[in-house]
Amino acid sequence: MSDDGHEQNGHERVPSRRRRRFPGISSRAYEHPADRSALVALRRLSGFDTVFKALSGLLPERSLRLLFLSDSVRVSDQQFTHLNDMLRDACYILDLEKVPPMYVNQDPQPNAMCIGLDEPIIVVTTGLVELLDEEEMRAVVGHEVGHALSGHSVYRTILLFLTNLALRVAWIPLGNLAVLALVTALREWFRKSELSADRAGLLVGQDLRASMRGLMKIAGGNHLHEMNVDAFLQQAEEYEAGGDLRDSVLKILNVLPRSHPFTTVRAAELKKWAESRDYQRIMDGHYPRRTEDKDASVGDSFKESAASYASDVKSSKDPLMKLVTDIAGGAGGLGGRVKRGFDGFTSAPPPKDGPPKDGRPQDAPPQDEE
Repeated sequence: MSDDGHEQNGHERVPSRRRRRFPGISSRAYEHPADRSALVALRRLSGFDTVFKALSGLLPERSLRLLFLSDSVRVSDQQFTHLNDMLRDACYILDLEKVPPMYVNQDPQPNAMCIGLDEPIIVVTTGLVELLDEEEMRAVVGHEVGHALSGHSVYRTILLFLTNLALRVAWIPLGNLAVLALVTALREWFRKSELSADRAGLLVGQDLRASMRGLMKIAGGNHLHEMNVDAFLQQAEEYEAGGDLRDSVLKILNVLPRSHPFTTVRAAELKKWAESRDYQRIMDGHYPRRTEDKDASVGDSFKESAASYASDVKSSKDPLMKLVTDIAGGAGGLGGRVKRGFDGFTSAPPPKDGPPKDGRPQDAPPQDEE
């Protein structure tokens, strides 16, 4: 039931509690700054949408639509009615006028996606439907509707196409490198778009614990009695702060081929946003409207994105990010910090405490030899 007291289709499994609605809300309200800056720039780029729609003949979109129509179950008033209720309610809360078609696809792997150039379609797997409870699933449906409202489906479809293209041209050295460079850049945007959609899911479900549980189940399966949200969030803290510079490099290498951020990171990011003033302002009814999107400044969006990255680096406990902060701040003894960070690469024992044998302070420059 939404905030107008109207229960969608009267399905008994849909919780009848009031939720706030956000008339005319712009996707800029919940988008991650890095995601928002890219989207604002693309929306303002003259002819961009025309060029990408011209690619529709090359992209397998029509094939995908026919595939889901022929080999999946379309959500409706007659099929998966509880999902249909959630979908309509999510569109109502985020004020998305046209409800996108939604399909359930037989796949034991828990997954969901929103793709399409001309219009978005939402696909969820049976593995996800069977894994999540009603409130957790509501957050996922809101997540996908958030993708649709942001227009992510266009760029996500292109990423799928380019990823397949990279495999086909792998035998062409320069061509493959060019495509892989573009895919890598798109994946970085893609990961930030997932953080945006997580926020949209929270605005729809308005239940942070349910969102946390859903992410935890995606990571560890349907064993809630064996898991704990607070302990799960502690993993994110340990992941960010633990290890040395070698671990920081490995984190980067691990995340580069991924389309989604790691689940513990997503949970921590969502909790941080839920506790922010930005989220509270949206819940109080103060948010940017879609009617203002055309006036959004590309420069301001990039400044917000840069400030967000700078803030993340400054507040990060990751060894590499702390080193970057030290470099930016001109910290003394930087060479020693770098050496200590990579000490594990060598078998040499660490230097003993105390002054060196010549009696000079450790940070003092060496004296010229006579």
